[in-house]
Amino acid sequence: MEKRFIYADNAATTAVSEEVLEAMLPYFREGYGNASSIYKLGRDAQRAVENAREKVAKALGAEPREIFFTSCGSEADNWAIKGTAELMAKKGKKHIITSVFEHHAVLHTTEYLEKHGFEVTYIPVSDKGLIDPEDIRKAIREDTALVTVMYANNEIGTIQPIDEIAAICSEKGVLFHTDAVQAVGHVDIDVHKQGIDMLSLSGHKIHGQKGIGALYIRKGLVLPNLIHGGGQERGKRAGTENVPAIVGLGVAIEAATRNIAEKNAVIIPRRNKLIDNILKLPYTRLNGDRDKRLPGNVNISFEGIEGESLLLMLDMNGICASSGSACTSGSLDPSHVLLSIGLKHEVAHGSLRLSIEDDITDEDIDYILEVIPKVVKHLRDMSPVWEKMMKGEKYE
Repeated sequence: MEKRFIYADNAATTAVSEEVLEAMLPYFREGYGNASSIYKLGRDAQRAVENAREKVAKALGAEPREIFFTSCGSEADNWAIKGTAELMAKKGKKHIITSVFEHHAVLHTTEYLEKHGFEVTYIPVSDKGLIDPEDIRKAIREDTALVTVMYANNEIGTIQPIDEIAAICSEKGVLFHTDAVQAVGHVDIDVHKQGIDMLSLSGHKIHGQKGIGALYIRKGLVLPNLIHGGGQERGKRAGTENVPAIVGLGVAIEAATRNIAEKNAVIIPRRNKLIDNILKLPYTRLNGDRDKRLPGNVNISFEGIEGESLLLMLDMNGICASSGSACTSGSLDPSHVLLSIGLKHEVAHGSLRLSIEDDITDEDIDYILEVIPKVVKHLRDMSPVWEKMMKGEKYE
């Protein structure tokens, strides 16, 4: 079998596209001015920043003045949640609603707020990884300050009923934030039409560089600063603008949202081919809803094997994949996302996430499907857990 190199971990990060790189390069050398300076070099940099802001706004159905650049999606999440908490606490509202399987940028932030006098309700998800909007409705109280629910899960790819949740929040007069880091570029988003108050995104998930993100804040909502200092971002987010990265984000989000339907028409059949064929292996299960999931997301658990060994052997065969979130891949704890949908610890440990884009070929899919069964068989053949399973013995 010829060894190939296949990158199937786009949910962790993406390669900077040629289009984005070419747009960024001039701002490292020729257009290196500080965007806060008043001379021409600075004004040119500021125009580039505002041009990128317009592109991000257009991609989201927002106004440019509602877009604030950040260093990443995690910073945007922190600003939205901590800022809202500080704002609404002045009105006596210290209750926050989120879900049990949010990204840690959200969960660790709400845990922090719990230590500082806030109460947090964690909404459960179904065994398919979906939130029931009525659970949100029932959880909202008079003192609820914020509902924050991710648009699409970073591990199992489930797309949440954001429109319904936003409508409930609007009806109840509660602010709504969504972490859309995984969703941007894969689903159509219009923050105004959908009634979203705040939305976080990240450049490196859509072929921009690492270290750039943005937070959409609905016009009229004024959050306290997360970072204090200079007057950048209309005085709301201090720090000299990262002009090359901001320019790159503008180009990246424009490209990512240009032909979503056409791209998904290519990706989804290939994703389904992966799912259908991998599930032919015994003792496997698909994690997340079959249809309400990101177009390129495949998350499957294999009983009787350990996920890290699976990833290492796939890597030896030239396939880059993940067992969950890249942010926690060094942890020995099972994925909180997989536990939240009811998987046992030992099953959650044997999970594989493939996240593909439209650059993957049919030949790449065939190669992955050739390698995975061989790797799974090899690992199961030397697994004492698998041996006990085959003998009908308990392996807890």
